[in-house]
Amino acid sequence: MTKRVVLIGHPVAHSLSGAMQQAAFDSAGIDAKYELWDRSPMELADAIAELRGDDFLGANVTIPHKERVVPMVDRLTDDAHITGAVNTLTREGKRLIGHNTDVPGFKVALDKLVGKQKMPRHAVVLGAGGGARAVVYGLITEGFQRIIVFNRHLHRAEGLVKHFGRSAAHMELRAMPWHDSIIESELARTKVLVNATSIGLTTDESPIPAEALHGDLLVLDLIYAKTRLLRDAAAAGATIADGELMLLHQGAAAFTLWTGQPAPLELMQQKLAEARAGGLRSAEGEPTGVAADNSEAAGGGATEASAEEADGPSVDSAVAAASAE
Repeated sequence: MTKRVVLIGHPVAHSLSGAMQQAAFDSAGIDAKYELWDRSPMELADAIAELRGDDFLGANVTIPHKERVVPMVDRLTDDAHITGAVNTLTREGKRLIGHNTDVPGFKVALDKLVGKQKMPRHAVVLGAGGGARAVVYGLITEGFQRIIVFNRHLHRAEGLVKHFGRSAAHMELRAMPWHDSIIESELARTKVLVNATSIGLTTDESPIPAEALHGDLLVLDLIYAKTRLLRDAAAAGATIADGELMLLHQGAAAFTLWTGQPAPLELMQQKLAEARAGGLRSAEGEPTGVAADNSEAAGGGATEASAEEADGPSVDSAVAAASAE
């Protein structure tokens, strides 16, 4: 019987995971099909229940469900528990296990960005959703001593900071209002900048004014594209990287969890490159815009269709806020 693996999100049309994972299954001789499930927050519980069937190997979970799915699973791994976000599901009998492979994926991307330099200790993170949680936890475990989180909906950034209170007790983790002058001031004393919003995914805009960027920065944009932010950073002399390595390695980790086999990294990277050449872009960051604000008020149903604002609230965060507050 052909096994099934699904990507659950809303929307999922922008994802590159399908081509990457299907090629990996085929090359390993695994009879499995990777499917895209567009499920609204209202449909999420039924989708998760369906995954308990014997024909499923597991699932990926993406925006806006990474946080909302947490109480729907039977057990969380350490990374998923500490971040409060899940991006991969596996089955143990009828039980569902929640994992967060974004964390190791981010660490690979960070190590590559830093290169042979000494690991920095100060970072600025834009966004406060599921992707940002993986980033912040990765930075904490890498020994960063000061992390500033920006989100225009300040209470969402404050919620992220509070979530990591125990893990970050030894260092400075702060939320600050999304204001250009404050961001510029923090960047002047910071080495690492991570964009975990999807500002720049569907429009050629940057979350940060170009003049705020400087040549000593290491800039990682979780969007799998050469965004305006990355182009501006490169023009300022900064070292840059997009979301390719994080996407690749979180996907490879998920493949191994589902199959017990090592992932064909070279093939998966090739398939990502082919999809990218065809114009596809994938965000490990969080969608932003008016829909996010509506979702926070109404309890879900937001999509990526609205124009993105330069403010960094996320559908992922907003849906979780609506259900938690």
